[in-house]
Amino acid sequence: MAIKFPRTALTAAASLLVLGTGLVLGTGTTADDAYAAGAPAPVTTPVPTPVTTSAAPAAPAPAQAAASSVGALFAGGSHFCSASVVHSGAGDLVLTAAHCVRGDMTFAPGYHDGVAPFGMWTVTSTAVADGWKSSADPDLDFAFLTVRQAGNPATLESLTGANVLGTNRGFEHRITLTGYPDTTDSPVVCNGNTTRSDTYQLRVACPGFPDGTSGGPWVTDGAVIGVIGGYQLGGDTPDVSYSAYFDDDIAKLYASVTG
Repeated sequence: MAIKFPRTALTAAASLLVLGTGLVLGTGTTADDAYAAGAPAPVTTPVPTPVTTSAAPAAPAPAQAAASSVGALFAGGSHFCSASVVHSGAGDLVLTAAHCVRGDMTFAPGYHDGVAPFGMWTVTSTAVADGWKSSADPDLDFAFLTVRQAGNPATLESLTGANVLGTNRGFEHRITLTGYPDTTDSPVVCNGNTTRSDTYQLRVACPGFPDGTSGGPWVTDGAVIGVIGGYQLGGDTPDVSYSAYFDDDIAKLYASVTG
């Protein structure tokens, strides 16, 4: 059985749930610390030019670069989940799956080919819904991360742009799905049609989204309406992905973070 989240990282995330807190503080490391600890510096060997694909029997090729607001989450020098910038007044908010949350994360927006064009952003705090904290409810598999970059007066959103949070928008959409497989240094991108999988679950058939793509955003018309997660932690095959439905629960969590 394959899941879209490395099992070793899942163990670390589970340990955070035991703490019983709704707000988990990060380690406070700086971008320089992250590079020193092994996160990739913005230099790499080029890879063949890839393309973005639509949902089809063939798997999508890695994209040359993700949209700048989408990026990879790192811990221990390796990326293990995906995330994206979501609009907020402070301009410092990132959205991912709740099952991706752990205590030592950094975020690399626009990450591609081993390059972090906007540098590494330290996750300083995280927020998950109470129902996820208490029972890992798959219908609440989403999380907000607050980030900062030491010495940078600019906000993350001012550099990368952001999607707005889309809630209560129904189950059928044409979306762009982006995620970072944990075995590559470039994202995969797919255009697909969502359907209703369960009462509070979305489904999309997009090939080529394996471990590491958890937390990748589902975007339509500039709004993020889901992230890879939920049922089976996002799906037990690389070709079908799931998301918790974004309704009043995520709207309340967003409001609690943004004020």
